[in-house]
Amino acid sequence: MDQLDKFNRRYNLLSKISASFFYSLAVAVALNFFWTPGHMYSSGVTGFAQLINTLSERFLPFTLSTSTMYFALNVPLFLLGWFKIGHKFTVFTIITVVLGSFMMHVVNPISMHIDPLVCAIFGGMVNGLGTGFALKNGISTGGIDIIGIVIRQKTGASYGKVNILINLIIIAAAGFAFGWSRALYSALTIFINGRVIDAVYTQHQKLQVIIVTEQPQVIIDGIQEKMHRGITIFHDVEGAYSHNEKTVLITVIDRYDMYDILQIIKKSDPYAFMSVSEVERVYGRFKEQEIV
Repeated sequence: MDQLDKFNRRYNLLSKISASFFYSLAVAVALNFFWTPGHMYSSGVTGFAQLINTLSERFLPFTLSTSTMYFALNVPLFLLGWFKIGHKFTVFTIITVVLGSFMMHVVNPISMHIDPLVCAIFGGMVNGLGTGFALKNGISTGGIDIIGIVIRQKTGASYGKVNILINLIIIAAAGFAFGWSRALYSALTIFINGRVIDAVYTQHQKLQVIIVTEQPQVIIDGIQEKMHRGITIFHDVEGAYSHNEKTVLITVIDRYDMYDILQIIKKSDPYAFMSVSEVERVYGRFKEQEIV
């Protein structure tokens, strides 16, 4: 058992480091290959860092690079993550931000004309993929990610929707300062970025599962043993076709739990009826997977 625990810890550590590196490469490619050539702004702290970079180029005798400002703007948010989310989580966030800042600096921008629409789409997709993969592995990319996770823990709101809402500030700033064409493409890349994050990082997505079965206790035992989920039970329900007495079970799960609960039901009662629907928000005592 000790050897298995050591293997799991090493595997988790390797997964987190790999996710950090993948994100740092993704954000550098999105920034230097798509957003900068397309004259548009990213979401979150990266977008604010780009805005500061552009302002310094225009109005200051020196230039504040995007990579430097990306790191500097994240420093106060490390404290938020340390106290509100978790210490290990914050340590990996710092590693990810440092790697991201470094890769932004060393990955050279390309000098070629690319259609702004292409830049907006592919920039949002590449960065969203990197961000979602990092979050899926239990690490943050800093900035709005930390704020979004804290808000989601308090309210249950979708991470991508929180991301899009906060980044309206960047769209407005880009429009007033640098022209509304940039604001339009920035809005598009931010929207795509948020949708890709939600597609990849599905831990926060909740599903309501309704099960109609003649073997309720076996299913209840399997769910509670495997997933530790609460279940509401409706007794003495009659099927309209067979007129047999049945029981209805209602529970809310993470999307990650879908495979497990399906296997439990197939094994316990192959004739059970199950319906699944997405849940916008959950109130009450729902056990979230912990971030440490």
